[in-house]
Amino acid sequence: MRRVVATLSILAIAACAPGERDAVSSDQAGAPVDIEQAPPIRVADYPQSRRVDQSDIYRSASQGEVVVADPYRWLEADVRVSEEVAAWVEAQNAVTQAYLDQLPGRDYIAERLRELWNYERYGLPEYSGGRYFYSRNDGLQDQSVLYVTDGLEAEPRALIDPNAWSGDGTTALAGWEPSPDGSLLVYSVQEGGSDWRTLRVLDVETGEDLADEISWVKFSPISWTVDGSGFFYSRYPQPEEGEAFTALNLNQAIYFHAIGTDQSQDRLIQADPDNPQVSWRGSVSDEGRYLIINSSTGTDGNGVHVLDLQADAADPVLIFEGFANNHAYVGNLGTTFLFHTDLGAPNGRIVAVDLSDPSSLTDVVAEGADPITGADHLGGHLVVETMRDVASAVAVYTETGDLVREVELPGLGVASGFSGSPDRAETFYSFESLNQPAALYRYDVETGQSTVFRAPELTFDPEEYVVTQTFYDSTGGARIPLFIAHHRDVDPNGARPTLIYGYGGFAITRRPDFDPRRLQWMEMGGVYAIANLRGGSAYGRDWHDAGRLAEKQNVFDDFINAGHALIEMGWTSPDHLAIHGRSNGGLLVGAVANQAPELFAAALPAVGVMDMLRFNQFTAGRFWVDDYGSAQDPEMFDVLYGYSPYHNVPEDGEYPATLITTADTDDRVVPGHSFKYAAELQSSNTGDAPTLIRIESSAGHGAGTPVSKLVEEAADRWAFIAYHTGLDPTGRAEQSR
Repeated sequence: MRRVVATLSILAIAACAPGERDAVSSDQAGAPVDIEQAPPIRVADYPQSRRVDQSDIYRSASQGEVVVADPYRWLEADVRVSEEVAAWVEAQNAVTQAYLDQLPGRDYIAERLRELWNYERYGLPEYSGGRYFYSRNDGLQDQSVLYVTDGLEAEPRALIDPNAWSGDGTTALAGWEPSPDGSLLVYSVQEGGSDWRTLRVLDVETGEDLADEISWVKFSPISWTVDGSGFFYSRYPQPEEGEAFTALNLNQAIYFHAIGTDQSQDRLIQADPDNPQVSWRGSVSDEGRYLIINSSTGTDGNGVHVLDLQADAADPVLIFEGFANNHAYVGNLGTTFLFHTDLGAPNGRIVAVDLSDPSSLTDVVAEGADPITGADHLGGHLVVETMRDVASAVAVYTETGDLVREVELPGLGVASGFSGSPDRAETFYSFESLNQPAALYRYDVETGQSTVFRAPELTFDPEEYVVTQTFYDSTGGARIPLFIAHHRDVDPNGARPTLIYGYGGFAITRRPDFDPRRLQWMEMGGVYAIANLRGGSAYGRDWHDAGRLAEKQNVFDDFINAGHALIEMGWTSPDHLAIHGRSNGGLLVGAVANQAPELFAAALPAVGVMDMLRFNQFTAGRFWVDDYGSAQDPEMFDVLYGYSPYHNVPEDGEYPATLITTADTDDRVVPGHSFKYAAELQSSNTGDAPTLIRIESSAGHGAGTPVSKLVEEAADRWAFIAYHTGLDPTGRAEQSR
């Protein structure tokens, strides 16, 4: 049995008032002792999870017909519909909360998190019609407030405060877009973390809502016409009663809404009823003449059409056909359009194409060694963002592709923003790192001058934390980037409590950005690592392809090898190593805990995709076939069934202490994934370590979650893994040698 360690000084320090914690002797902090000397924390009996006689037959390429049992199928039902599932959720939360309430230092963690989170945060400003719109959070507001100002130095006024929309902070301002003259603003409302959005229109001058209201919007841009008479958006048909949060998302269509009219009068722009799996999204070109129409069936690859809005009865011009590659509109010079594409360029390139000859592409910015992550057309220039070993690099080009300069960034970290208008040289960007919250900069693309626009006042010193990047080897000769961050006083001693975060999918790369939760883990003396696994896009499309479909095992190998690398570097050991991931990263944690349980002391799978045979039966799950494949394909069935977390829990042996987290209203990765995985874990003979599930209420996949809920959830997670990796939550960063 793995020996669980605690710390000698936990109970004494936990009683300290906030101002007293610095007086605690560093000689005590982090001194591990065998927890068997004190009464261990026990889990009450797990709630009973009813098993049903449910099985399905799949076609395997290697075995023919395969019968797969699914004894917890009933847990897929919506908690808002099924009384039995609601009762199961209540019982599981009671057991989990009883365990979490006993964890040493949990209240201290929550208190300190609130202190670290309590700094002023700004969103990037957006200029429209002489006005600037931006979000601001004073620190601990559950939701950020939208402000408007007539000039950067003018006094701002609050335009929308979503904190007044609900008593528990779970109704969020999910997005907004001002009209070209800045007089009106479309904004979207998100209830309880759901992906569904309701659109409303506000008069910026008066702050009053108009009568316009649009329902059943999801995964949609909002794009105004140049005259501000209305906007384009995408929505789905109204779901059947009781299926809004579980039914597949099909038949998305683009509509035009004219201001002052009812939604029933909105004009259909683009749909394909014969192919309901195709999604449609539209965005108006910079000068307002064209509608760029994107089509897709999943998360990878899109087609592009361009519609002339000024030509009567015009047909859309096909630019990119099919869904084999990815293309994004950058800008246009008359009928010459600029796109960021990976067609013929795994690292991406910027190409020009004329509407009169859409089959001919001309390189403007050719493919380079660093993958292009985005591009913007502003101030008569092109601003091109790339990743250089995961960290940001940004360069400015002329409209014809001549390099002007590289943007000087403050260091190793993440830059984002650079949006704007082709006729304005002003833009804004943010820069952050693992030890530095985002500061906002105003950038003049014509002169190259960069000035601080907003920088937060902090409750900590970033210089006390060290951020480094290293590389390790994984299967197939892959060289994997690894960011390691820790307090300056923490050094490798072979037993440092260490948390590895990973994702590894959908061409998403986890960057070294700032999060107060990560900082607190480091402040407590923990080591925080981010492994940039295959399946992301750290090195372009090839890196993504190396971690999806039949190559998915590479992602799990990379994560497991990250643990081995940190051990070999002398940082930690299996008794002190924890893993964390969300969504696709939750799948990662579940699969890796199954495959290498002996390597980890604790696991935090969050909102994970845990049933790889049925993920495409719910809401947005069908989009993920691009990355995962489908169990209906015999070749992919063998792959999916081979690593599906729900289907591969070990029959016996020691399993890491596991705290599963999900939300009862998650309609992206439906909570049935986590429910079934938890039930299977709890029914298996996986040792004495706890396997618990924490189910948040009125919170979805993550977007729009109020700060208060984020703090509570993080405190539970950190207290859990601190206890199971031997970290003193109140020991500060100075650890015993």
